[in-house]
Amino acid sequence: MADTTTSAPKPFNWSSPEAAAVRKRRYAADRRLRLYGLISILTAIGLLGVLIASLVATGHSAFLQTKIAVEFTADPANVPADDPASGNFRAVVSDAVQRLFPGIDNPRELRTAAGILSNGTVNIVRNYVAGNPQVVGSSFTLNVPASDPYDQLYKGVIDRDLPEDRRRVSDAQIALFQSLEERGLVSAPFNWGLFVNADSRFPELAGLAGAIVGSFYALLVTFLISFPVGIAAAIYLEEFAPKNRWTDLIEVNINNLAAVPSIVFGLLGLAVFIQVFGLPRSAPLVGGLVLSLMTLPTMIIVTRAAMKSIPPSIREAALGIGASRHEVILHHVLPLALPGILTGTIIGLAQALGETAPLLLIGMNAFLTTPPGGIMDPATALPTQIFIWADSPERGFVSRTSAAILVLLGFLIFMNAVAIYLRQRFERRW
Repeated sequence: MADTTTSAPKPFNWSSPEAAAVRKRRYAADRRLRLYGLISILTAIGLLGVLIASLVATGHSAFLQTKIAVEFTADPANVPADDPASGNFRAVVSDAVQRLFPGIDNPRELRTAAGILSNGTVNIVRNYVAGNPQVVGSSFTLNVPASDPYDQLYKGVIDRDLPEDRRRVSDAQIALFQSLEERGLVSAPFNWGLFVNADSRFPELAGLAGAIVGSFYALLVTFLISFPVGIAAAIYLEEFAPKNRWTDLIEVNINNLAAVPSIVFGLLGLAVFIQVFGLPRSAPLVGGLVLSLMTLPTMIIVTRAAMKSIPPSIREAALGIGASRHEVILHHVLPLALPGILTGTIIGLAQALGETAPLLLIGMNAFLTTPPGGIMDPATALPTQIFIWADSPERGFVSRTSAAILVLLGFLIFMNAVAIYLRQRFERRW
């Protein structure tokens, strides 16, 4: 017969050297875990700092624009007083350049000198005279943008000490520009054109106005669709939907849709809204519809989470005093959950503002020289404008691309700051 008796376990001696070694290993593991977390956070902050620093270093020059003070004369022989906009403004600009460099008579040298001014000078002078017809027959001074090579030269991007064959401007062109600097006609004020001008083939005239207006219309459509639809869907799923396999299937698909790559929604919008329904390509309406599809799952999830955070006692108290189901939801649950819903909405819209792939697929990357007038006009958006500028060969667009990214980051930081303020302002602790 086998011996079934077992000896009692030997008590562990917590003061023994073995126990001290175990404690030492545990404490060391805790310190390593904290160190790993701290290194991860510092790495993320460092990489973000490198990104911001590189963007500021590259794009800060785009917030300044080199301008040249030029005196123009609206001679009635070139600009008729009864219809100033139809005048020969090329002759007006040519005469101004000749007066700007009085020692130059050679037509070829005059064309070289005229290249210091932006190619949009004729339109700038025409618009000014058309808006101020009283200047016909007199002289006036305008600060017109310098063309891109001279803008880069004045900002120090082009090194004047490099050999002539390695520069975009020759020694003779630098001498002409230096004569303007010595006369105090060159300045570099803040570049308001970056925000009020639309896109242009010339970097010195290109701005973000069209992209900002297009993004505004697209986000407006996104908000008007995703906010009410998302809240209504969340209320039904959270308060009224029966718990069965069909609602479980819907919930699983909503959670999965929140993680689907945005380019898939762009393909869906291209196939449905443009090819099936025939909506205009590049329109903010289509962009807003696509971004709504992408934002809607996030809106539903956030709204349901906000409604779940309301204590059941609120519902029970309202039902106890005779309120109906919809009165409990509309008068008590939804107002109390609104801060969380608004926070999720703003974060969802901020995410939609930075999306590029779906907008590229529906054509919101067109070259447009005027901002859109409505949701049906062709438009572009901030991310797609950055994509267009990054693909442009002119050197001036390098700094403008970084500046546009900084503007986009500014909008995203502002929207997230608003979300944080709303959460802290209206948050209730139970």
